[in-house]
Amino acid sequence: MKKLEIIIKPEKLEDLKGVLDTEEVNGLNIVNSMGYGNQKGIIKNYRGAEYSVNLLPKIKVETVVADEVAPKLIDKIVDEINTGHFGDGKIFVYDVEDVIRIRTGEHGTKAL
Repeated sequence: MKKLEIIIKPEKLEDLKGVLDTEEVNGLNIVNSMGYGNQKGIIKNYRGAEYSVNLLPKIKVETVVADEVAPKLIDKIVDEINTGHFGDGKIFVYDVEDVIRIRTGEHGTKAL
């Protein structure tokens, strides 16, 4: 199993949820966060004064999928979310050793 940690712009959340729904992902966790990547924030002008915004609003979406689903899902996410501009986000992929559904005690992909 693979855990996907997907960090995106807030305005792309509905697009991402659409991709996850079409791929029948069983569950997800959404976290509002602040951060920056290579661009180190942005410069804004307000009433003629420039100021730096270091931390930008981001959304972190986490889900766990079967090994065979992950590559196809990642490709679809990149196709849908990519704008070609800084700040599009990142996908982190982790190996998941086991999952246990607390209610039933099921393990592995049955617990997803």
